[in-house]
Amino acid sequence: MSESHALTTVFEDERATKRRLKKSRLVVVDGPDRGKEFTIQQERITIGRSVICDLALADQAVSGTHCEIVARERGFVLRDLNSTNGTCINDVNVREVWLSAGCLIHLGETVVEFEPVSGTVEIDLSHKESYFDLVGRGVRMREIFAVLEKIAPTDLTVLIHGETGTGKELVASALHHGSARSEQPLEVLDCSAIPDNLIESTLFGHERGAFTGATELHRGSFEQANGGTVFLDEIGELSLSLQPKLLRVLENREIRRVGGERTIPVDVRVLAATNRDLRQMVNEGTFREDLYYRLSVVQVEIPSLKERREDIPLLVRQFLEDFALRRFPEEKKKFTVTPKAMMRLKAYHWPGNVRELKNTVERAGSLADGLELSVKDLTPTSQKTPPTELPGGTAEQFVEEGTPFKEAKQRVLDAFEGTYLKVLLDKHGGNITRSAQAAGLTRYHLRELAKRYGVRSC
Repeated sequence: MSESHALTTVFEDERATKRRLKKSRLVVVDGPDRGKEFTIQQERITIGRSVICDLALADQAVSGTHCEIVARERGFVLRDLNSTNGTCINDVNVREVWLSAGCLIHLGETVVEFEPVSGTVEIDLSHKESYFDLVGRGVRMREIFAVLEKIAPTDLTVLIHGETGTGKELVASALHHGSARSEQPLEVLDCSAIPDNLIESTLFGHERGAFTGATELHRGSFEQANGGTVFLDEIGELSLSLQPKLLRVLENREIRRVGGERTIPVDVRVLAATNRDLRQMVNEGTFREDLYYRLSVVQVEIPSLKERREDIPLLVRQFLEDFALRRFPEEKKKFTVTPKAMMRLKAYHWPGNVRELKNTVERAGSLADGLELSVKDLTPTSQKTPPTELPGGTAEQFVEEGTPFKEAKQRVLDAFEGTYLKVLLDKHGGNITRSAQAAGLTRYHLRELAKRYGVRSC
């Protein structure tokens, strides 16, 4: 463990106003890059052979994105990113470890020394507890709001990363509406929902007669958004064959319709989002390194809801206010939540994140007898889950609520995975190896899933 805090929050009148990051330095003491140095001045940095890494190494035994160092309140933590040859500290292969001054990190044939240095970096926090439709009073979200306030007026390409249901599309919408392009179109494209044989036409358009069924000229998302913003959701699902074409659009700001011979200039800002680890995909060769580099000019990491539990009361209040306006448009009625029910909401691990919280709260508002929601309203008696659990939902419920198929499916999968992992680990006494063998998973995959759903402490 480190000898001092890596991140310190500064308070004024009991309100967090900024965070301070303690600077540290990485020095390559052995290997092809011996003598190379890098000063850590941000909360997360990566080390690897790829040019997308903050500390790029020439060592061929090092993976593309080999490991990362993340600043936390109690110190700096090193995480191996499923590298081929592993990461070692003092000859011990590690997956995740707290760094101490002077420790040596072994990657392939390279040895990197970690050492604190004098000085700090100040990280701004927004004074606001919302940014367009995003809300949060904790330091994690207010730090994101401060970043969004700075980059929204620019034309910078932004890569938004976060688990399913964390609000990545809301971040993209906020960036668009906070820019000079706000009066122009915002085109949203879900790359996972369009068949491979149609996505090129959807993005770039097609000429009449370009293929069977192309009876009319079609302008794609980039042309339709001209002057505005294109948001590419689930960018990790984009096929390798189409990635070079998107890269050319980002570089040249021009498109060519399917079946067309001329290029068409487009003036768009590009935002992208994913819940997948694109760095790992770059390592595996399923995502182009140069495209990742182009997309991640600025990166915004959205925390899961269990990492920002202090925001749950604020989110619940907003969801109930919006729901009451829709349900009682002519009346000034307000929903409230009992203290015990709020404690239950804050204690739940929310595998579906903010989306699951919103659906749970609105469902409770629909089914409650009065305007005060209790634990009973939040956990229907028909749901056969432990009392501390909240339901993912039923097919009848989803259809009645008008929940989109993709969202309903994800909520059911999240609920199943969390329950399955809990029962699996209970059956095998919490033993990761035996549980992984029984489930047909790798130990690493099972451990990562268990972390995600908060099933056990890993």
